[in-house]
Amino acid sequence: MGDSKSSLGFLVLLVIVLFSGTSSDPHSLSYNFTIDPWPRDDQPWCEVQGEVDQKVFLSYDCGTAKIKYMSPLGEEVKSMSAWEAQTVTLRDTGDLLQGQMPDVTPEKHTDKGPLTLQARMTCWREDNGHTSASWEFGFNGQLCLLFDSENGHWTVVYPGGRQMKEKWENDRAVTDFFRTVSMGDCRAWLQAFLVHWEKMLKSLAPPTTVPTAVQPTAPANNHITEIIVVVLAVFVIISIVALILCMKRRRCSQEVRQVRCWPEDSVSAWPPLFSCIHFRGKR
Repeated sequence: MGDSKSSLGFLVLLVIVLFSGTSSDPHSLSYNFTIDPWPRDDQPWCEVQGEVDQKVFLSYDCGTAKIKYMSPLGEEVKSMSAWEAQTVTLRDTGDLLQGQMPDVTPEKHTDKGPLTLQARMTCWREDNGHTSASWEFGFNGQLCLLFDSENGHWTVVYPGGRQMKEKWENDRAVTDFFRTVSMGDCRAWLQAFLVHWEKMLKSLAPPTTVPTAVQPTAPANNHITEIIVVVLAVFVIISIVALILCMKRRRCSQEVRQVRCWPEDSVSAWPPLFSCIHFRGKR
């Protein structure tokens, strides 16, 4: 009886662990880069806007390394070591994008005036705790190319991104840089900042405007697969519990049957004790 109780308790605990992994709140961290190869006198050649859950918290000038805190969210984490590492990586990313512009600018647009390059890096944590990241690239506000940092897949969504895809898809150093910054650095910043941000984000009102860039979302297949796995796991656990209870009930039935049949068996198999003893009379 004790074994069945302990087994049942373990299985219940396993169910709790399975469902507890889906209780974390989803959050996203994004950085929007704007690269202008021919800026005006008072305009930066590289500007970065940081957002958490679509709420702007910083504006960064790659050229002058100046940061503007756009909300209390930025002020809250500016003294963290992750904040300093963030600014260095953002500057390096701006330098890389500026250096890549001559090679990825569509040829048919080179004679139609200057183009600005936009890049959006986003990393996010889903409600089940899974984290992922992606990049979006475009020119003059037109989304052209998507990069899935998790599987390394490039997707052209507008003809202007075809040359960019061909160039970067065959450049291992650039691809590795995008994956490392988004899957490594960005996720580490999100995890570190959320220690201070999580309560603040719950108290802030939802954003009134939606960013112009497309907000990446996790593929639906991931959610479907996770739901199927959880359902199968619960089904298996319930089946095991039912099997244990069934075996326990059968064992109890057998024990009761043996107890009830024991007196009859004892009479037929073993004669009375005193019938086996013979007394010899005196002569």
